[in-house]
Formats: sequence, C-alpha cells, structure tokens
Amino acid sequence: MKTSTPELQRAAIVELLEADLPRALPQAPQRAPQLDVLERARAFAEPLLASQRLDTGENALAHADGVAAILAGIGAAPGIQAAGYLVYAGEHLAQPEEMVAQAFGESYAQLVEHTRKLVRIQRAVRGAQLAEEQQAQQLERVRKMLLAFSRDLRVVLLRLASRLQTLRWFAASKQDVPREVALEAREVFAPLANRLGIWQIKWELEDLAFRFLDPEPYHQLARALHEKRLERELRVHQARATLVAELQRLGVHGEVQGRPKHLYSIWKKMQGKGLSLDRVFDLRALRVIVDTSADCYTVLARLHELYAPVEGEFDDYIARPKPNGYQSLHTVVRSSDGQSMEVQIRTRQMHEHAEHGVAAHWAYKEAGAKGYAGTSQASEEQAARIADARKAVLRQLLAWERDLAEGGNSASDEEARIFVFTPQATVVELCFGATPIDFAYALHTELGHRIRGAKVDGQLVPLNTALQSGQTVEVMGGKERGPSLDWLKSEAGYLKSPRSRAKVRAWFNALQQQETIARGRDAVEKLLAREGKSAIKHEELAARLGLKSADQLFELVGKDELSLKTVEQLLRPAAPPTESEDEAAARQHVRQSSSAREPKGGVLVVGVDSLLTNLARCCRPAPPDAICGYVTRGKGVAIHRSGCANLRDMLARDPERAIDVTWGANTGQLYPVDLSIEAQDRHGALRDVLEVFAKLRIRVSQARTQSAARGAAPDTQLMHLTVELASSDALRDALRAVAQVNGVRSARRR
Repeated sequence: MKTSTPELQRAAIVELLEADLPRALPQAPQRAPQLDVLERARAFAEPLLASQRLDTGENALAHADGVAAILAGIGAAPGIQAAGYLVYAGEHLAQPEEMVAQAFGESYAQLVEHTRKLVRIQRAVRGAQLAEEQQAQQLERVRKMLLAFSRDLRVVLLRLASRLQTLRWFAASKQDVPREVALEAREVFAPLANRLGIWQIKWELEDLAFRFLDPEPYHQLARALHEKRLERELRVHQARATLVAELQRLGVHGEVQGRPKHLYSIWKKMQGKGLSLDRVFDLRALRVIVDTSADCYTVLARLHELYAPVEGEFDDYIARPKPNGYQSLHTVVRSSDGQSMEVQIRTRQMHEHAEHGVAAHWAYKEAGAKGYAGTSQASEEQAARIADARKAVLRQLLAWERDLAEGGNSASDEEARIFVFTPQATVVELCFGATPIDFAYALHTELGHRIRGAKVDGQLVPLNTALQSGQTVEVMGGKERGPSLDWLKSEAGYLKSPRSRAKVRAWFNALQQQETIARGRDAVEKLLAREGKSAIKHEELAARLGLKSADQLFELVGKDELSLKTVEQLLRPAAPPTESEDEAAARQHVRQSSSAREPKGGVLVVGVDSLLTNLARCCRPAPPDAICGYVTRGKGVAIHRSGCANLRDMLARDPERAIDVTWGANTGQLYPVDLSIEAQDRHGALRDVLEVFAKLRIRVSQARTQSAARGAAPDTQLMHLTVELASSDALRDALRAVAQVNGVRSARRR
C-alpha cells in the first residue's frame, strides 16, 4: 500500500507554506485570526501605498490588491495574501523588517526581507544593459535565484502573483510592456508555475506573454478562434450534454465542464508540429469531475464505448502521477463527425490540486477546533510522511533546474547556491558561503590574483566574509598580482569554491615552475661555460636529448630529474677511470717494455714492428673482436672486423693486401663502437637511453635520431649512437640495459 497519498502531499505543501507563519499575533479584537491579519496588513499598507507607483507605472496599492486577489483565487491562505501588502509597504519604511516584526511577527518580517531582496535583484537585472546572449544568461540566473528562494514557497507564490498582476495591468491599460518583463514571465515564471502545478497562473502568464512578445501571431490566432467560436461551442455543448446524460445513467455523481485550450498552447502545437489551425484537433476539450478514482475509470470505460479512442493518446496519471503530484486520466476520442476531442477525468481533490498546485488549501478544509488555520493535528506517523512529501516538493523544484542545466551538472538538495551582483548588475552564481575572493575568481582569474579589498553593498568587508544572495560586490585590485598562501588555509575561510582553490594552487605551481626553470638554466649555462661550449644553442642541446624545448631541459635539470652528467656526456669525453699507484706503475712498465713493437692503435702486425695502423670507421673494431689487416696505399694498415663487408669486397679485388694482425696489450685506450637502437617515437626516449650509458660510465661521443625507414611501424624512431669502450665485451651489458628502457624495441651493434 502506498504511503504517499495526494492527501498527505497536499498536507505537506500546506505545512511548507504555513509553517513559519506566526501562531500568535499582536492583540486584536476576537475574530478569525487569518482574516484579521489580512485586514490589518491592508490597513497598515494603505497610507504608504495609496499615492505610490511601481517602476512599471502601476499604482502600488492597486497592485497589492491584485496580488491578494490572485492568491485568493488559487486558494492561498489569507496570511500569504497579507504578506503581499507588507512586502510593498516595506519599500516605503526606513526599517521595514524591524517594523513588520513588531507589528506582525518575525515570520512575516523574514518573508518581507526575502521577497524585497528578490524584487531588488530582478529590477537590477532588468536595468542592466546587456547583449542578447548575456540576457539569456541573466534569465538563467534569475531562474536559479528563484530556486534559491524556493525553500520558502511563499516568496515564490508572491512573485508569481505579482508578475501576473503586472501583465494584467499592461493588458488592461493597453500599454507596451517592457520586453524583459514579458520574457521573464514566459521563460522563468510560467515554467516555475508549471513545476508547482499551478496551471491557472501558468496558462494566463503564457497567453499574456505571447500577446506582448508576438502580437501579430497572437491576434491572428485569436481572430481565427473567434470566427470558429460558435461552431466549437455548439459541438462542445452537445458532447457535454451527452456525457452528463451518461453520468446520470451510470449513477455517477459528477459534473462535466467545457475546457478552453489557451492560445499559447495552440500556437506552440502549431509551430512544433507544423500544423495549420484546421489540423489542431483538440480545440474541443471536456473535463469530467467525479467523486472517486473508481468513478474515473467507470466514466473512461463508458466514454470509449461511445466514441472511438485515438490510438496513442491515452495517459493514466492516476496510477502514475506526475512528479509534482498531478493526477488525472487523459484521453482523446473521435466523435461521429470525425473531429477529435480531448477529455480529462479526475476527482474533485485531483482537480483542486491541478488548478492550484502548491497553493491548494483543501487539505485544511476538514478543520478541527485544535488545528491551526483550520488544519487538524496529525499523528506522528502522518507527520513523518508529510515531511517526506514536503521534501518531494522541493526536489521537484530542483529537478526543474536539472532539466535546464546544459552540462548535466546539477545541485542536490543540500548544495545551496547564492546569487550576487557586480556593480553593473550582472548576476554571479556562487556556492553557499563564498567570499569576495571566490567572487573575483568567478569573474576573471587575473582579477582574483590581484584582489586586495572588497566592498559589499558599499561597505568595506574582510576578504573572508561569507556573501549572501542579493548583495552587490565590488572588487578592489592592486597593481601587484599574486594570491596569498594564507588563502589556501581552510581554517582562515578565504576560499570556499574548489574552482577558486584550484586557480590559486595553479598560480603557485606556475611560480614554482618558473623558479625551477631559472635554477636549471643557471646550472646548464654554468656547465656550458665550464666546458667551453657556450656557443651551443639551448634549443639544439634540448633536441639532442629528445626534449621539446629548452625550458623542458631546464625544468628537468632544476628538479634533478635529469643529471648534468648526461648533458656532460654530449659535450666532452668521459674521464679515464682512476687507478691506484701500483696499477699505474705496472701499466707504465708494460708500456715501456712493449713500446718498441706495439703501435699506437693497440694492434700488432704479425712479424712487423712499429707499422702504422688505424681502425676502419666502417665496422669500428674493438678488442676482443676477430680482426684482419688490409694494407692501404700510403695510410698504413687498416684494421677491420673479420666479417666486415667492405673488407670482403676489397680482398676480392686485391687478396694479396691481407695481413695478419692481433690485439696488443690493454693500454686503457677507448674504442669507438657504432650502435643502432629502434624505439617508440616519444618525447624523452633518447634522454632515457643516454641516462643508461651515463650510469654505466660509457661515453657517448655522437647521437642522432631519425624517423623510421619505410616498412617500419609509423610510430618508430631510429637512434644512431657512437659510444667509446675499452672492449666490445662491455657492450653486451650496455645493450641489455638499453633494451629494458620503456619503448625500446631493439638495440644492436652496427
């Protein structure tokens, strides 16, 4: 069994509207308290408003009377009607909240304060001279401001009634309404009334806004409907008489009404579906109001027996109510003349809620003597369910905001927002508890960096002051830019918005990065000066390390993520390994004993002493490679690796030039060896490879990269390195280490 019923939901709404109204008022003659406060409120406001005019040109007292009449028409309690007079009277009091609190109670004073604040915000928005695109943004902010004040639904009802009364006055006086006023009515207030289920206000707001914003289509449609009025009324009368007779035959107590479809709804349907007026079939509409839900389904069954239902045009909002609590059966049937007719079937309670929405006051019609304003006291269980229904009403309002949000980001019930103004009347949306610093960062990042002071409503305030909706904030910026580290201390309360905190952190991160780059630049420039390489361009040096820019090189060096030894390897040969005194003496003895027969290249030519030798550049031999000598013309003996392709070609032509050679004693000489490395084409790959050789104390005398050759993977780069080793045996460990570098696919000796 459902715990949430229409009765409970309506009771929750009434409680939400009336919870804060004062239960005890100043001494007055004994009479109905609600009627008494309404009369006293009007008497209080009359001398203040009688000769005053609103900014729209309306007489203030007449406007307040119109607002009270509209609220009464939708079933609002007299206490809410009384608040309408007090709100406008507050505009002409020096201390409105204090005076209203003394005369009528604190609840009315808060209602006056909130409503006047919202009125000031709307006036400021309308007064701002903004581009069309900005006006659309302002409308969105006004929507959100109404939601921010919607926790007191009385404020929202007062604003809805006020806007409707304003449009009625413009229509009656036949004056041109300001476009901003009509646009707000259509884009903000009518959808809000729809969300609250107050169809009576929604339809009239839409029709009046349609009349002022699109006068030509409005009058054309009105004339066309007027020309068909008699014919339409006759058919509606016939259908109504038929249904009344059927209700009597079925023994169902109820009434049948002819429901006119409002102009804006017809025009929207014509525009949305590209229809002419002749093709709009639901101009005829009936509403059947009965006593019980069972009667609704009985009438529906008989209706479908009398007329052919139109396929796909039936909705059961009794079994599945709309989120705002609306309940009714909707169907479209085709009569004998072939014309369609829309029929709504509902109970009286459903009809009351559908017409008046959150202002429906039927829940306290069953007044008990103990109840306040005619509402009997509820049990604890019922009170708990009313509280749940009350939350559902607020969630429905927030769902309106979610539906309108472009990015899909929506605030939950707990995530309150505030709305403040710039001195130019631009609305700025901030998180609850936001400070002037948050406000400055919401306007522009640079303004946030430079803020040094702020004024709220013209008064200087500390920068950690929590702002409130409706305030006007002015930022005072200094010439020097830069936030304070104190702003990031949560206990200081300078920043509430995560976005503002992120911007402050980003500023300090950028500052730290600049300092790191400066430190790295200084270290690299000192190294270049020490090595006598100051002429090398920084960008060129970074490119040789596989980096995108010199700043990236300096940053890595400044963070100690790139060793200066790696840079040094590209600038000069590595120093020979240090030796002990005994090792040096032994090496000198060997060198002296063999100097008569060992050439400088460390290669002995068998049977020949002191013969000039040189290592071939094509194959770069190094001990203990198998080698072979080739006697050149005038350049001594060229030493090749035995498997060298160039050597094979030369010996094929001149085999007699071959000569036996062998490696001499190890003299600590370094031999150049060419390497080829294939790796993934990414930034920093060469740098990572060079780091490996630096850790192994292997000098890299030359390094260059090129894009992959045809046939290789498209994201491949080739590295050609020349390293200097005492023997080729050490190369195996180096190649094994290079192969472990991220992205390296192969590493080999050429």
